[in-house]
Amino acid sequence: MSFVSEFNSLPLPSLAKRSLEANAGSVRESLAKTKLTLADFANLISPAAEGLLEHMARRAHALTQQRFGKVIRLFAPLYLSNECINNCAYCGFSRDNPILRVTLSLEEVRQEAQALQEQGFRNLLLVAGEHPKFVSVRYLTDCVAALHPDWPGISLEVGPMEADDYRPIVAAGADGLVVYQETYDREVYSQMHTAGPKRNFDWRLETPERAYAAGFRRLGISPLYGLGDWRFEALSVAAHADYLLRNCWKAALTISLPRLRPCAGEFQPLTHISDQDLAQLVCALRLMFPDVGLVLSTRESPKLRDGLIPLGITMMSAGSHTEPGGYTGAGREKIHQTVRGRIVDLASGASEWAPEPRRATNATGQFNIADERSPQEVADLLRKLGYEPVWKDWDAALTA
Repeated sequence: MSFVSEFNSLPLPSLAKRSLEANAGSVRESLAKTKLTLADFANLISPAAEGLLEHMARRAHALTQQRFGKVIRLFAPLYLSNECINNCAYCGFSRDNPILRVTLSLEEVRQEAQALQEQGFRNLLLVAGEHPKFVSVRYLTDCVAALHPDWPGISLEVGPMEADDYRPIVAAGADGLVVYQETYDREVYSQMHTAGPKRNFDWRLETPERAYAAGFRRLGISPLYGLGDWRFEALSVAAHADYLLRNCWKAALTISLPRLRPCAGEFQPLTHISDQDLAQLVCALRLMFPDVGLVLSTRESPKLRDGLIPLGITMMSAGSHTEPGGYTGAGREKIHQTVRGRIVDLASGASEWAPEPRRATNATGQFNIADERSPQEVADLLRKLGYEPVWKDWDAALTA
């Protein structure tokens, strides 16, 4: 049985409704337990739990210290391509958006990776839009193989594949796969994805299982907050995590907490999750899953990121760019514009070619980041807070 079957049988909408009706007594009962159920998790993300948030925060902090110590694992995203065949209303890379696109060559990928390595990173997340012509299995395998000798940790965030397509990428040295379901609400999912293979909700939902079968030892999941009701999304990702911990137990699991950010296409969030809601969710996830990594990206402001760290965050990106070539300007000579999936010519000297201030390339990013601090500034802040920034936490020799 796959998670799709279990997901279809879970009373998640009623649990989300129950969460809104919870009282302080039921929250305290859930907090008294050492092993929580989905119903307990619903209590912890309820409005009634807001009055007990300080208590939850202390518990979450202590639990994180006990299981992970005072360390934060740092990573950087490296965008390989912003070509995409999907139409996703909320994404800057959406096929119909008239943006400037490029796919990096192998040498250009090395160039970007070298810049990140010089900043201290040893954990890399390779990101790309879904476009088999530009981002093929062979291309991804070659990228991983080229980087693996110098990068002990390489994860991917790319279009879903068959398990057999993942296997050569794992063999080349990739150890992690991240896949956002975007929204666990089938109706909203259908409205947001109007063209391309990403329209298949179930296919995407089963991706972590196929990745596990292919040999990935790290799996990352999350909704994208701002599409569906945040409590329903949180309950869904908790159910998904519970399933993966039971059935894909040889892999380490992480849960991200991304909120929608401004991007090309100017999509506006459909729902709202406040900063306090996000803090409550971090605490609830830590209490529900003591050993699961919680990831916070540069989508959030410096002040909020700094405040959420003690509540249960174990992994952070820093100094991120969401456009291919963003660190060095690699690939800028090959940038082209697409309109509704078709390449269009731009006149020499057109305004679209003018690079934006403080950017190495004018290729379009997936979304605007909120924390623009350098990796060193983030590392210094972590030390100031009493944490140790970890750039590399394992070596391939350990599993040779």
